[in-house]
Amino acid sequence: MKCHSASQVSTLASTETVASNKNGRTHNPFDKVLPKKESLGEVLNGDRLTNSLYMLKFKLDNTDAALCQKKINQNDIAKFRNAIAMDYYFQMYYDDLPLWGFIGKVEDNSWSMDGKAPTYFLFKHIQFNALHNNNQIIEIHAFSDPNSAVDITDDVDLDITFTYSVFWNETSTPFKSRMNRYLRASLLPVHQKIHWFSCVNSVVIIVLLFGLLAFLFMQNLRNDLRRNTGGDEEENKEIGWKCIQNDIFRCPLSMPLFCAALGTGAQLLTLVLVLFALAFTGILYPQSRGALSTSIIIVYTLTSAVAGYTSASFYSQFAKTGWERSVFLAGTLFFGPFIFIAFTLNLVAAYFGTTAALPFGTIFVLVIVHMVIGIPLLALGGLRGCNFRPEFQESHTNRKFSREVPPSTWYCRIPGQMFIAGLLPFSAIVMELHQLYASIWGYKIFTLPGILFITFMILVLVTAVLSILLTYFQLTVEDPDWWWRSFLRGGSVGIFMFLYSFYFYSKSSMSGFMQTVFYFGYSASMCYAFFLMLGTVSFYTSLTFVRRIYHAVKSE
Repeated sequence: MKCHSASQVSTLASTETVASNKNGRTHNPFDKVLPKKESLGEVLNGDRLTNSLYMLKFKLDNTDAALCQKKINQNDIAKFRNAIAMDYYFQMYYDDLPLWGFIGKVEDNSWSMDGKAPTYFLFKHIQFNALHNNNQIIEIHAFSDPNSAVDITDDVDLDITFTYSVFWNETSTPFKSRMNRYLRASLLPVHQKIHWFSCVNSVVIIVLLFGLLAFLFMQNLRNDLRRNTGGDEEENKEIGWKCIQNDIFRCPLSMPLFCAALGTGAQLLTLVLVLFALAFTGILYPQSRGALSTSIIIVYTLTSAVAGYTSASFYSQFAKTGWERSVFLAGTLFFGPFIFIAFTLNLVAAYFGTTAALPFGTIFVLVIVHMVIGIPLLALGGLRGCNFRPEFQESHTNRKFSREVPPSTWYCRIPGQMFIAGLLPFSAIVMELHQLYASIWGYKIFTLPGILFITFMILVLVTAVLSILLTYFQLTVEDPDWWWRSFLRGGSVGIFMFLYSFYFYSKSSMSGFMQTVFYFGYSASMCYAFFLMLGTVSFYTSLTFVRRIYHAVKSE
């Protein structure tokens, strides 16, 4: 059993303390709480589960059974009041079905003439309503009885007897459909309107972008190609993007770092697609405790080969030696900053004494997995990428200096292009991004992987289309340095996502040093991952576009 707050990251084990009182009188034959052995994902999530003292025997009703008798001192009273004021609730699992309930309530007396302070009540009775189909448990609910509550407004010691009731009823719902009620919670009319509005908003943006792209090809690019084949030398000189064809495939600066960014982005993109595949096949489902964290660790480790192969194969197309550095950078470009953030947050959690702090044994296991599996796969991927690299289809040069770039308008410069390329895709997903943030930091179950996948594909599609448009605008002003710029354009979406996290934080009720650093630390890691993923998508889209238009020039 766990205890959460709707507005706090830290946990309060007050309800567990009541259930685990060894000195209280109880009719439960098991007079102590036994910790449950957690999986890797549960430990990473900060879950520390134990059995409770509630005896829920299958199809056996029980009314007003005594759980325990607890003497609560003034210090405990103050903790309970603080928890009730911040809407803390407990969470338990029965036959892997989650159930929740509030631990108390507050009655606001501000409307009364005497102006009394709020009154705090602690629930001392829980009613469990369970449904079964033959010998299978289908559904269970926990209700905190507001009529059985004790006033804890004053700082006085109290002797409280906690009780519970259990009622069983039969249902015709099949066992395979017992998780559908959690899905229905995400399909309420209000939530449906939000999802539909988000999809319509995204579709409108895509239609406008494709219309702009079609107009660009029909009016500008075709005219340029037609003028190129017209035989007029003066007109040929006026075509901006044609004038830089000798510099367009010039190697970018910091080639090892650039290839490492592509490798890391390809790895993270593969990771996301595999997670979606696991969700669609039912292997990864929302109610599986810690399964998402475990899957991320395993898939990220196995996809290290993707990072090594992508970085080494791309680098080896331009140079025969030095690919080892790009592979090394690919293994540390995301992993290094993330480990630094995670280590810092773990120190903060250990200082506050919360369950979010990872035990030494878990840290040791993660290190061994990375060293024994992750690093060798990264190296093997690099070796294969170097030995089986594809040939670069266009001629390129390693000259350090290129022709002078003429002055350009604001939308052809790096800040302007990053703003446009980041704002439009972000506006297409902002509604679903808000739902995702609310699910992650509100400890809600996100049961719509299909909607999330559609939103992600829309994000990738809009990023790709904008990359083509802005690359063309850049080439028309005779600026051949499109390699890094195309990557930064796609990655700028991650910057907008991180800026939105500040807005979300300001509108939430989150507070406290620990919660603040955890929120911004993990938000920064997630947005950095999107920066690398979308930057990779943007570059490869631009590369395909540039190859096509210059191949058309050569063929004609």
